[in-house]
Amino acid sequence: MFPVRAGYTSPFMLRFPPFRRKSSRKVSVLRLQGVISATGGRGALAHASMAAVIEKAFRKGKPDAVALAINSPGGSPVQSALIGAQIRRLADEISLPVHAFVEDVAASGGYWLATAADDIWVDDSSITGSIGVISAGFGFQDLIARYGIERRVHTAGEDKSMLDPFRPERAQDIDRLKAVQQRIHTHFIAHVTARRGERLNTGKDLFTGEIFIGAEAVTAGLADGVAHMVPKLQELYGKKVRLVHLGQRRPLLQRFIPGILSDAIGAVEDRVGWARYGL
Repeated sequence: MFPVRAGYTSPFMLRFPPFRRKSSRKVSVLRLQGVISATGGRGALAHASMAAVIEKAFRKGKPDAVALAINSPGGSPVQSALIGAQIRRLADEISLPVHAFVEDVAASGGYWLATAADDIWVDDSSITGSIGVISAGFGFQDLIARYGIERRVHTAGEDKSMLDPFRPERAQDIDRLKAVQQRIHTHFIAHVTARRGERLNTGKDLFTGEIFIGAEAVTAGLADGVAHMVPKLQELYGKKVRLVHLGQRRPLLQRFIPGILSDAIGAVEDRVGWARYGL
């Protein structure tokens, strides 16, 4: 053993400083913004385009929690369920708390995403709820008849062509559609009931498709309070909490060479989704 002189500093001490405790806690902020669609085009939310970002939010840098910044009027029930299920699966696997913060709107499928969190916070003017199922379209049969256009459809199976917009509506098609909507609505109700549990106000029917503004959602049990993200996370994780923002990005080629037609159609769908809530 070599003697150590007083005041001597080992080169190893210079290279390897003593361990220091983290000065601040970290929260991953996952932005969920846009209409929820299987295509995921033009900024829409789809599980295929969000899966890697969600994974990163929970695993990169060992965060203390995940916050969801939600601004979505809804869309595909299946994509909503897939995104929400991945968030819950990772939260349970890693044992991380998840907090949802609603911006302008988290309605229909957007509210499904919010229920993936352990608690939901809204602004005084946030729109939530709209727990229902909608289908909308147009009928063009009179328009094409006016121009002498004949619609020709040949199927094997009488129900193969349903709700054809170029033919008059059939009562049996409407009945079938409503049956499908009812099953999806039942799944939606069961999901919200399971996630919100005893916090729901059972004295009111919350599942009519009605929307709730700000504190109305808190009274209904659909949200836990009125709060904004930064002050609430500082309250929960300390004033020095670090927020790491994550969100999906369009592929480089898609940003420089967008599909003009698909973008135009996507813009219309996007506009219709937001307009439903006056936004």
